[in-house]
Amino acid sequence: MYRIQLLNKISALGLELLPHDDYEYASEIVSPDAILVRSQKMHDLELPGSLKAIARAGAGVNNIPVEKCSERGIVVFNTPGANANAVKEMTLMGLFISSRKVYRGITWAKGLAGQGGDVGKLVEKGKEQFTGPEIKGKKLGVVGLGAIGVMVANDAEALGMQVAGYDPYLSVDSAWGLSRTVRKAISLDELLAGSDFISLHMPLNADTRGKINREKFRLMRKGIRILNFARGELVNDDDLIEAINEGIVEMYVTDFPNEKLLAIDNIIPVPHLGASTPESEDNCATMAVNQLRDYLEKGNIKNSVNFPECILPSSGQMRITIANRNVPNIIGQFTTILADEKINIADMLNRSRDDYAYNIIDIDSPIDDSVIARLKSVNGVVLVRVI
Repeated sequence: MYRIQLLNKISALGLELLPHDDYEYASEIVSPDAILVRSQKMHDLELPGSLKAIARAGAGVNNIPVEKCSERGIVVFNTPGANANAVKEMTLMGLFISSRKVYRGITWAKGLAGQGGDVGKLVEKGKEQFTGPEIKGKKLGVVGLGAIGVMVANDAEALGMQVAGYDPYLSVDSAWGLSRTVRKAISLDELLAGSDFISLHMPLNADTRGKINREKFRLMRKGIRILNFARGELVNDDDLIEAINEGIVEMYVTDFPNEKLLAIDNIIPVPHLGASTPESEDNCATMAVNQLRDYLEKGNIKNSVNFPECILPSSGQMRITIANRNVPNIIGQFTTILADEKINIADMLNRSRDDYAYNIIDIDSPIDDSVIARLKSVNGVVLVRVI
């Protein structure tokens, strides 16, 4: 029986994929094997010794202590692409409201309540103050061409925009999905300097935090409109406000409002609605649960943020999985221990990622606790499981 702790409300469509005979799940679970989470911050939570995996029903994992998990061999999963369409649609909405002043116009129009029969005349008289340009023919720069960025670029081009993209880490899958007429920018600076609109789709990390700052604003055309449905911390708020006051930034649409931004007229604050659709929540939950099951039941890893992808069809009587620090000669120690015990390896897969590696070893006979103890004692090993 696998025990799953739910730290947030998880879509029933995903939870239905957990067989009742093999899984128990609830918000209060003693000694969980895995955790399903959405947005709850976990950095101050004590991670139980039984924990083997955490799956976030969403893409970002800033609320999870990933480094601490890696040190203990806890695999952290996310669900890239599951909410991509929802965020893409919100970004397209951002394109329109950043340009056509609909947001301001609606707020103004609601203020006409109580004017009775004069409302129509007042609307016609006041609408000129909300005039804004069309997006067709304008230049959109997409920063980050992952699942969401590719969809935004393709759909914006279909709306008649001239689209360029920049991503130094463009994956093969993303490249295949990107329209071939989307122009590849030589550099981020070149993209920022040549765009009428900028849409941010970068992950948040040490290199991207505050990436859009005073230096970058100085490169942009006056009247630039910026959309941020990725992470609020990608933009330096103080430098943004300065750029707005200087007339560089015409409008900033963000899904991450804070006290400092709410007082600025040229900022449209969206209350973190990018992935807030029932379809997105269902997709994320389904993907997260399937990844957890594949790991707990078979030891396979897909879409982990701290361990490498490692998938091996089962071919032996038992399966050993080992998470370890990525150090030399460690695989030879595993095989030597098994050979000493006359245990035949039916198949084996080793993958590494940065400081950590993961191994799947299928064997043709059962092993006892003493062999497991020897494997755990190898210097650099952080977790051993037998499935």
